[in-house]
Amino acid sequence: MADLFNTEGPPQAGSRQRPLADRLRPATLSEVIGQDAVLGPDAPLGAMLASGHLSSLVLWGPPGVGKTTIARLLAAETDLHFVQISAIFSGVAELRKVFAAAAERREAGSGTLLFVDEIHRFNKAQQDSFLPHMEDGSIVLVGATTENPSFELNAALLSRAQVVVLSRLDAAALADLAARAEALTETPLPLVPEARQALIDMADGDGRALLNLIEAVQGWQVDAPLDTAALSARLARRAAQYDKSGDAHYNLISALHKSVRGSDPDAALYWFARMLEGGEDPRYLARRLTRMAVEDIALADPQAQRVCLDAWESYERLGSPEGELALAQAVIYLALAPKSNAGYVAYKAARRAARQTGSAPPPKHILNAPTGLMKDQGYGAGYAYDHDAEDGFSGQNYFPDAMARPGFYQPVERGFERDLAKRLDYFERLRARRGQS
Repeated sequence: MADLFNTEGPPQAGSRQRPLADRLRPATLSEVIGQDAVLGPDAPLGAMLASGHLSSLVLWGPPGVGKTTIARLLAAETDLHFVQISAIFSGVAELRKVFAAAAERREAGSGTLLFVDEIHRFNKAQQDSFLPHMEDGSIVLVGATTENPSFELNAALLSRAQVVVLSRLDAAALADLAARAEALTETPLPLVPEARQALIDMADGDGRALLNLIEAVQGWQVDAPLDTAALSARLARRAAQYDKSGDAHYNLISALHKSVRGSDPDAALYWFARMLEGGEDPRYLARRLTRMAVEDIALADPQAQRVCLDAWESYERLGSPEGELALAQAVIYLALAPKSNAGYVAYKAARRAARQTGSAPPPKHILNAPTGLMKDQGYGAGYAYDHDAEDGFSGQNYFPDAMARPGFYQPVERGFERDLAKRLDYFERLRARRGQS
């Protein structure tokens, strides 16, 4: 596996005062760890560099995976002047200065790689300001974002840049990074193997966070290697990455919903717990659980919706943390309940039919006739009162006269819908017997 940080050669004078993450920055792209899927010879960036042409890019990935480092090294390998700005601190005035300087370099025969950190924080007008300078070749734009570019960046900008997805660092990559940090500092971590793994877990896929933790641990004076309990007592576990209005929010609720739909209570509970640990509002989860009951379980288990509403009310009455237990029990119930989207499919089909048939009126025999004029027009004529019919079922047509009878609702052979399917079949046989099918 490639290395994230360069460890060749002794530290320069004064480097001891620099943060470990800075001292271990890679010197070449081949040293970047954990991103072979985009940097390998046949990967997007590898192929782009091999062709000798670097196009504008959007680097999308979680914190601490090397976005800034990769941008800097891309500039070095393509002989472009590297300029870095942050969308958090930069405004229109600074952008104008950057564009003017890039234009002067282009006139002098050199190019500029403009790295924009947190590019998703620029508004639409600011994002649009990059376009003419990308098109005339003044800049090669490399934007970095932790948010989904599809939602946060303009379509015009995305059409001129290639999105490159960077992965969070796995345990093997982080372990390699830890070993290289020890080699550079010549200071082994004072940890037993289990505590070493716990330290890697605390980094949660973030290489920079791991190096900051390592720097803290290496500064401790201990007589013997620490176990996991001692490590945890000295270090606070890093909070899981979760933004209640960002990608993590939507990714985790999608994982919870699909785990429920897939009838896996353990996975559903895990994603439910992940969202709670990230600070998600339990009321939001209660609403989404109720949606799952309506959308994915429906009439296969009509009680599921009631379970969700009761759990929601229990949370409102109990509060935290006991209220979350009621919601967790609803998660388990939904995951194990029989599933059906037949009602959802029937509803959407009925909506399509309603749009297609426009203003077609109901048949006159099912219209009320409160006035003599309406009776003269045939309103209510021939209506069969179902309670007076054999079996309490008249079998009359209730669709517009010109509309062929559809079959929107097709219940599945699961749960309570098995009984509903039998009822449908029974009424269809009666309708056929009475010549109304």
